[in-house]
Parts: sequence; C-alpha cells; structure tokens
Amino acid sequence: MGDSMRRYEIEELARSLALLRPAPTGWVEAAQELPRIRAGLDALIARAEQDAAVRARMLEDLEQALAESNLPPTPRLVEEARRRLAQ
Repeated sequence: MGDSMRRYEIEELARSLALLRPAPTGWVEAAQELPRIRAGLDALIARAEQDAAVRARMLEDLEQALAESNLPPTPRLVEEARRRLAQ
C-alpha cells in the first residue's frame, strides 16, 4: 500500500466508517478524560519521586492519594500508580 492510499481506498474507508454505529457515550467520555487522568497521574508520580515522605504516604493509601488529586481511584489506575511507584 505504500505511504499513501489511493483516492478510491480513502473513499471506501470513509463509506465503511459511516456505516458504523456511533461509539457508546461512555466510551467517548472515557476517551476524553484520558489526557487529564494521564497528566494528573504523571504529576502525582513526579511528586512522589521528589519526596520520600510523600511517596510513603501515597503507598500507604494510594486510593486516597488519587482521590485527593481528583483522579478516579479505579482498580486499573491504582494498579498503574502502584506499578510506577515501584520503579
């Protein structure tokens, strides 16, 4: 296929995409929140990396640390934060 698609391939792709049902609202909202959540988690981890006492408090109650940073303490986010703090 190379670096570019032929015009008819692009048009066929556009027609195929138009036939799909819209994504569920929950998926769209979750996707829109991802950049904010990633940035918030990055900031939280950066604070933990700069201060051992802050890191210890976060590890003591990670769910609370996430909530205080306006991040949803979902199981997936807690696990990601725990993984990054362990590095």
